[in-house]
Amino acid sequence: MRYAMKKEVRSIELTPDELRNMQMNMLEILIEIDRICRKHNIKYSLDGGTFLGAVRHKGFIPWDPDADIVILRKDYLRFKKVCEEELNHDCFFLQDYQTDKNYRWGYARMLRQGTEYVRAGHEHLNTKNGVFVDIFTMDSVPDSSVRRVIHKFLCYCIRKALWSEVGKVVHPNALLRIYYGLVSKIRRDTLFSARNKLAKLCNKNDQSILVRHMCSPHPKKHSYGFPRKLFDSLSEYEFEGYKFLAFTDYDWYLTSIYGDYMTPPPEKDRTSHIPCSRYTFIEPTLLQKP
Repeated sequence: MRYAMKKEVRSIELTPDELRNMQMNMLEILIEIDRICRKHNIKYSLDGGTFLGAVRHKGFIPWDPDADIVILRKDYLRFKKVCEEELNHDCFFLQDYQTDKNYRWGYARMLRQGTEYVRAGHEHLNTKNGVFVDIFTMDSVPDSSVRRVIHKFLCYCIRKALWSEVGKVVHPNALLRIYYGLVSKIRRDTLFSARNKLAKLCNKNDQSILVRHMCSPHPKKHSYGFPRKLFDSLSEYEFEGYKFLAFTDYDWYLTSIYGDYMTPPPEKDRTSHIPCSRYTFIEPTLLQKP
């Protein structure tokens, strides 16, 4: 079978200066997203480690080469529409399955033009790449407990099918590499069509108790989704000297994900979870003194 042999994944360790340069490129992206969202009254929140960094470090977690925001589907569609005219296209590119025919992830990304960032094990993917901020889009989750279980399973299947193009090369288990090689034959557009139909069906209830990003894993405590009411109240948080929006109830949110979130992990665990094999960063020329 073509993908029986596992590809050796080689990653590059960034120097502290390189990592900081990358973070500043991501900061440029966050500033542009925030500018557009505020101008058009579009709700978003910092998410994951980016939100944690805002609360604990007032900026990036020092060892984290990652930035995330989260946004409801209806707001993302508005954001995408206004980006056609509003986005600085010379500097940024809004990437999703519609703007990049080879993109396989179920969430969007904003890329910094002029940069490159190739994740280790993803070298064979023919997608546009660069330093990015992930934009996780939240969809409604059924309120019925039985339908929630079915919904979670369908989300898992779609996510793994989209990931199969990577799994067939890098998964450590030979049989699963063969399995993912077969699954990868499913057309990308077919998978996104299934995702969109499921999202449309669920989003008929725009007052559901829970919402979730359908094509990325959730923390165990929130495996079905997060409370929609989090989006009802947003506050400003200092981040690298700028102000960004995030859920007002930061303590509940971060505690439910990280536990004792104000205590940094042991030094041996302060490593990147997104190893890269090739990169190009640029001077963050768009940053201005806040």
